[in-house]
Amino acid sequence: MNLSNSLVVVLSILTSTVLAQDIPEPDWKELDKTKPWEATEQWEPVPPVVTPGTYIYATPPSDAIVLFDGSDLSQWQKGQFKGEGLDADVVKLMLDKRVEEEREAPDWTVEDGQLIVKPESGGIETKRAFGDMQLHLEWNAPYDPGKEGQAYSNSGIFLMSLYEIQVLNNYKNTTYPNGQVGSIYKQTIPMANASRKPGEWQAYDIIFTAPRFSDEGELISPARVTVIHNGVVVQNNTEIKGPTVYIGKPRYVAHAPKMPLRLQDHRDLVRYRNIWVREL
Repeated sequence: MNLSNSLVVVLSILTSTVLAQDIPEPDWKELDKTKPWEATEQWEPVPPVVTPGTYIYATPPSDAIVLFDGSDLSQWQKGQFKGEGLDADVVKLMLDKRVEEEREAPDWTVEDGQLIVKPESGGIETKRAFGDMQLHLEWNAPYDPGKEGQAYSNSGIFLMSLYEIQVLNNYKNTTYPNGQVGSIYKQTIPMANASRKPGEWQAYDIIFTAPRFSDEGELISPARVTVIHNGVVVQNNTEIKGPTVYIGKPRYVAHAPKMPLRLQDHRDLVRYRNIWVREL
């Protein structure tokens, strides 16, 4: 990735704390001198490429909670914070300041049954909170000539608003494997790359077990996740090491047993459809 793309990625991933109430914005010019985020980019092993089978639209089962059926954003709202945590200390600060209350309607676009990211408007969260769940979600990484690496159709699915499953175009587009599609971002490399071409619809089926904390806030058991990308298992009951961070190592911070699902605004026009959850 060239320098200009690198700076775009830095500014776009982590507008991380911009517009957060009383959360300081990072000094990106100073950070760019040492590029501390590179320390957690893992470039090996590279997952094998697997061509997925025929895609079938997955209609919700009878007991599903439908979060987006193509009609409106009634189940969603703006996030309290515009971005995600820069490092573990910022994540803790954001959790300390988090307020669970109804907020403004999101600015993202609903068009032709699709939910489209509105760049620089911030991520969106479900009004409803979830813990253990089965999540189905379909997404489209648009064809965007001239883009590469992390700058090519990037978004993310933040389970409990904290734990990111990466959304990215990785069809013949190279990036660090623990940041590619199907990864637990900056934590665990996927077992395979089952990407479809840009512009084609893709699907995630995610089985998530929330972390458990004691009454004193100590971690009893970490979060775990199974991720199926286009019918291919890419994470198999994988332990999550803590909330997603861009710089440094993650660490757990006690939080509520249920929290909203969050979709990331990474300044790319990624599209979503057919989002539903089954609580477990």
